[in-house]
Amino acid sequence: MRISEMTTVNSMDEMSKIQDKSLVRSQAYIDGKWVDARSSKTFEVTDPATLQKIGTVADMDAPDVQKAVDAASRAFESWKTTTAKQRSVLLRKWYDLIIENSKDLARLMTLESGKPIGEATGEVAYGASFIEWFGEEAKRAYGDVIPSPIGGSRMVVMKQPVGVVGIITPYNFPNAMITRKVGAALAAGCTVVVRPAHETPFSALALCELAERAGIPPGVINLVTCSGENTPAVGKELTTNTAIRKVSFTGSTSVGKLLMGQAASTMKKVSMELGGNAPFIVFEDADLQRAAEQLIGCKFRNSGQTCVCANRVYVHES
Repeated sequence: MRISEMTTVNSMDEMSKIQDKSLVRSQAYIDGKWVDARSSKTFEVTDPATLQKIGTVADMDAPDVQKAVDAASRAFESWKTTTAKQRSVLLRKWYDLIIENSKDLARLMTLESGKPIGEATGEVAYGASFIEWFGEEAKRAYGDVIPSPIGGSRMVVMKQPVGVVGIITPYNFPNAMITRKVGAALAAGCTVVVRPAHETPFSALALCELAERAGIPPGVINLVTCSGENTPAVGKELTTNTAIRKVSFTGSTSVGKLLMGQAASTMKKVSMELGGNAPFIVFEDADLQRAAEQLIGCKFRNSGQTCVCANRVYVHES
């Protein structure tokens, strides 16, 4: 195609092609309600392919996060008493709704993240699989019986939910990074407060809409959106609020160190997936043509924004 034949894409026109308009949310989700920021501030979300605005989203700050944590704490008291079977049923309903709405979710993801529609469609299925898997694993959270060294006694291990979980996710997989963390937490009986990346909040909000339709109770999932400017304050509240008992983060090593240091002030449990240090190794007996093809695919997948993208190549000297 010659440059003169190229057409200009209007991102808002593409946004209007989403069939289910109720999936496009601009407010945060706290205690089962769609709410504005306390300050009434919003921030713009742009299509990275065109740099055009595709919408605005509530710009929450630390007091808004406190409200979300309070809601999660209240909901935890009842959610932790549900049976694994009950949680499994709700997660399965959420999974089914994600699959049913996969086309709209993929289009929304492409518009805010810039990834090709084919890859976005694949991520929706990949992300949904976490909900499906953890929904099944909820019924298999077995404890253990340990042989006791003391006569007349029995040692039993019971697995129990840790409490409210603070979740911070990156922009490169705006659907799957949330489902992987939230699915595990809900299956275990925990409630969550999620802060999605400011570049890609719409995918996260759409997942909340579907979770609500699935019947997941108010306060079990809470999602606070914020701009890059408010991110440090929101992150600090999630890592230092005493009601949050665990923090899960995927992102850079430098930010992970910062969050871990903050979480240490209240001795929180932490799960960190940080950075990436991925060598691509070509052995002596390798098929070089195939190795070259795989290297390009590995390096440029998702525009190079994955934790396993090759950052150096080692080739056998032969």
